Amino acid sequence: MNITVIKVGGAIVEDEKQLRQLIDDFAEIEGPKILVHGGGRRATKVAAQLGIESRMVGGRRITDADMLDVVTMVYGGLVNKHLVAMLQAKGVNAIGLTGADMDIIRSHKRPLKRMEVDGKEEMVDFGFVGDVDRADGKTLMQLLRQGAVPVIAPLTHDGQGNILNTNADTMAAETACGMAAEGGNVTLIYSFEKRGVLANPDDDNSVIPVITHRSFEEYKADGTISGGMLPKIENALNAIDRGVAKVVITLATAIDGNSGTIII
Repeated sequence: MNITVIKVGGAIVEDEKQLRQLIDDFAEIEGPKILVHGGGRRATKVAAQLGIESRMVGGRRITDADMLDVVTMVYGGLVNKHLVAMLQAKGVNAIGLTGADMDIIRSHKRPLKRMEVDGKEEMVDFGFVGDVDRADGKTLMQLLRQGAVPVIAPLTHDGQGNILNTNADTMAAETACGMAAEGGNVTLIYSFEKRGVLANPDDDNSVIPVITHRSFEEYKADGTISGGMLPKIENALNAIDRGVAKVVITLATAIDGNSGTIII
């Protein structure tokens, strides 16, 4: 079974014009497909309206109890159901899910992690953030065979009744890996507001066409790739190592998989 997993970033979710184009393009993709979405910018906006400070470390959101309430409402409700409704309008039989629904993605609370913060190393407590243990490819396959199109919000659970905020790029990679483990021929596409991974963030034409494990380490060491792009590429490389057939990082309006940065 050929399966396409698309991850759409929060910046696209916030841009109605680009989002409508992505929904149109996604609706035209033939065969089984899954949409995994972010929504961090909307969560930051809602948190600010509620007087809750947002803090990011290494491209990841620190999630205390108040922020967990915000991301649960925004990701699992506002963003997810908006996407589902837009897809239904295009004749796509979408079903909105979090990792807790049908136990499709389970995780554990991230332990304290030593990281560089503002130029110095410290132990970082990410709070209610989940690191994925597994994605249930078998259950997702059953949904796909029934003609459903899962739309997955970046929330998981730990099996003990706790919701955990989980990086959407990781969710997409783990979902793709779960499909591959069930014999699927999976293409994973990360769609966002740039044409691909850029060598120069100020030059939209400086797309790096191919990234390998070796070149990634070089780009990371010299600072060419940094911030939130780091976990995206780490997830992409991990997906390739675990049997995903193709990973592409590209513009939201180019999700055919034929342009952007290919991860090998």
